[in-house]
Amino acid sequence: MRPASSAFFGLVGLLACGPWGRAQLDFEGPPINYGRVATVDRVSELGARLVAGQRQLAEDPKFGWLPAVLDALEIPVASQTLVFSKTSFQLHKISPGRPRALYFNDDTYVGWVQGSDIIELATTDKEQGAVFYTIEPNAAGQPRVLRDQGQCLICHGSSRTQGVPGYLVRSVYSTPTGRFVSGSPTYVTDHSSPFDKRWGGWYVTGQHGAMRHLGNVTCTDESRPGWIDPEEGDNLTELPSRVRAASYLSATSDLVALMVLEHQTQMHNLMTRASYESRTAAFQDQGINEALGRGADYESESTGRRIASVGEKLVRYLLLVDEFELSAPVSGTSDFAKTFSLRGPHDSRGRSLYQLDLQKRLLRHPCSYLIYSEQFEALPNRIKKFIGQRLRTILLGGVNDTGYQRLTPADRKAVAEILAETKGEFWETYVLADAP
Repeated sequence: MRPASSAFFGLVGLLACGPWGRAQLDFEGPPINYGRVATVDRVSELGARLVAGQRQLAEDPKFGWLPAVLDALEIPVASQTLVFSKTSFQLHKISPGRPRALYFNDDTYVGWVQGSDIIELATTDKEQGAVFYTIEPNAAGQPRVLRDQGQCLICHGSSRTQGVPGYLVRSVYSTPTGRFVSGSPTYVTDHSSPFDKRWGGWYVTGQHGAMRHLGNVTCTDESRPGWIDPEEGDNLTELPSRVRAASYLSATSDLVALMVLEHQTQMHNLMTRASYESRTAAFQDQGINEALGRGADYESESTGRRIASVGEKLVRYLLLVDEFELSAPVSGTSDFAKTFSLRGPHDSRGRSLYQLDLQKRLLRHPCSYLIYSEQFEALPNRIKKFIGQRLRTILLGGVNDTGYQRLTPADRKAVAEILAETKGEFWETYVLADAP
């Protein structure tokens, strides 16, 4: 990657903190030591196999290593979304006529630009959070995986990523050439964002009724930097004619894929923040306990408050209680929604947390599927204990816990039943443990 790069999700400059602003953690020192410890993730494993000669990446005459990389990382082509704003270190190769393509699965993200010999990657280490890489040719023209040396964190380790190495989706106003419109609003978006603030600088293919978004169009009058005509870009089932669809692996920039992408980026960040905060608090307690001669297991009141603060934010996001309510059904233009909804694990009634709703909300059962991720499983025991206690109160408590009234009794019952069957060890150990 390159200095001040925004390799994946449309960063433009360093702006004032919005509602996601969080204090910055010193994650490059102990106990986190980000960048100093070896990671175990899909991309580093692919790099090791390439070096050992255990894996080859076939080079496609049109798309280079991209198809082989997606196959190796188990990322579906149907996840393709296209961003046309010049918000990457490869900005000179990006324009509304030549957008950057993004692909993803539950833990890994790939960025590809036409005419470039570099493929951008970000993936999730279960303890370190987001880790950034590129695949570039070596001196012999063969692919090699290179880890970022910290430049990406200029943007991907800021208040917009919860103050930890992370991901984000940005919505910006772009000129007809893809340049960011100076003085215009910009948004970090997730599942809570109003529909009409999403996807500026992105292409969006799909149906969404009377709701409007910022995608597919540009600002043609820079004297009015926050103005566009959203009617021009809404409910498109095909990419605009300015884009040569045959130049991409898919002819779509799927609306549903974009919504899933928004949800999971900040979910990853919140899990990373919770892990970092818990580990840092325990490390600081250890030093104080030694100095004061207290028992090694003594937990300070400040640590309890820190755990509760990050844990509550994670639980709220996990259960999507602040999600923007759709006023019309939405649909995409690829098979992304269909294949995503078929994923499991499923309970005995065939229900899964991957099942999509798309009528009023993103997920049919309001609990993030990333609860199954290795990152969630690797959360420190203290955080998982807090999450389990809160889920017991919210899902099984029989009362509308303050701030969670949006979850209907049917929602709570369904989520509890699904988790009890499909996340049984966590459910028994952390949710039902010490239950009255």
